[in-house]
Amino acid sequence: MGIREAALVLADGSVFEGEAIGADAPGGVASGEVVFNTVLSGYQEVLTDPSYAGQIVTFTYPHIGNYGTATNDNESRQPFCRGVIVRDLARRPSNHRSVESLSEFLLRHGVSGIAGIDTRRLTRVIRDSGSISGAFGTESEAVLLAAARADRGTSGVDLVSTVTTDAPYRIERDQRLTVVAYDFGIKSTILSCLAEIANVEVVPASMSAADVLSRRPDGVFLSNGPGDPSAVPYAVDAITQLLGRVPIFGICLGHQLLCRALGGETFKLPFGHHGGNHPVRHEVSGRVEITSQNHNYCVEPESLGGRVRVTHSNLNDRTNEGIEVVDASAFSVQYHPEAGPGPHDSRYLFAEFERLMNDRAQTGRV
Repeated sequence: MGIREAALVLADGSVFEGEAIGADAPGGVASGEVVFNTVLSGYQEVLTDPSYAGQIVTFTYPHIGNYGTATNDNESRQPFCRGVIVRDLARRPSNHRSVESLSEFLLRHGVSGIAGIDTRRLTRVIRDSGSISGAFGTESEAVLLAAARADRGTSGVDLVSTVTTDAPYRIERDQRLTVVAYDFGIKSTILSCLAEIANVEVVPASMSAADVLSRRPDGVFLSNGPGDPSAVPYAVDAITQLLGRVPIFGICLGHQLLCRALGGETFKLPFGHHGGNHPVRHEVSGRVEITSQNHNYCVEPESLGGRVRVTHSNLNDRTNEGIEVVDASAFSVQYHPEAGPGPHDSRYLFAEFERLMNDRAQTGRV
């Protein structure tokens, strides 16, 4: 197959010329909110993270696809992102674990992309202008511009309903404890970490608190997921009813939803946090954790009131990265402790969740 000329056009009129990769975009156009991710590796995990639903992922690292793709590196059943943007797509991957190239992976999953883009320039545009919609493909610049400007973005859109499981399913590891995990866009690595401490039942995002409690869990987990937490009021309602009834642990979107259930407010960051090297300070110990992050929304700490104690803060922009509830066994973090951007700095949080569940099992108190 020869080179297919393509272009990326942002809603502000910025144009980037490149080459179409992956699957053909429907009607020659793929649109979505354009974000950038700064990881040097882990592109397959990024693309299969359901948190990217509604978004086009730009990789700032220039050489992507050099080690191919491996089945065990998928974070979900399929990519949910709207597309991928890279500077240079490796043509000949080399790794003993690789089962197919990134190009073949994109084709198999029907994900379109564009390569040859000046991703440094694109990143500067997003950084300076803030969140912006874009469209890429083989259509004319005028058609792409119209598609970019017509895209809704992620604000006010319930993207969770597009990625959650249709029916409950269980992961049995012959553990003593049982966790009900809300699937707002849950990653497989999170499930692996939870399965090390409990049997896990994954349930749809829309499940009521009463249905969850009827399963008699030792704890409830609130997963990561895509989009605007204010667009998922049904989840906030359920969490409000679960607080004080069972230990709760939330990650990323789960953190934002827990905070909204506590009366907190959330807001959209200018261009989000997407990468594997974000420094986060644990406020009690002063220890700095190097974390993996993927979110466009954030909790307004001043809105949380006296029920909440801030436990973690982002050292780059001082945004909130974690809380614990003073009068209930519940805590959450904005970043991804299950990920391994380097050492597993944050895996201790799963042990803390296990401790809360054991305390509740022994004392009956939450």
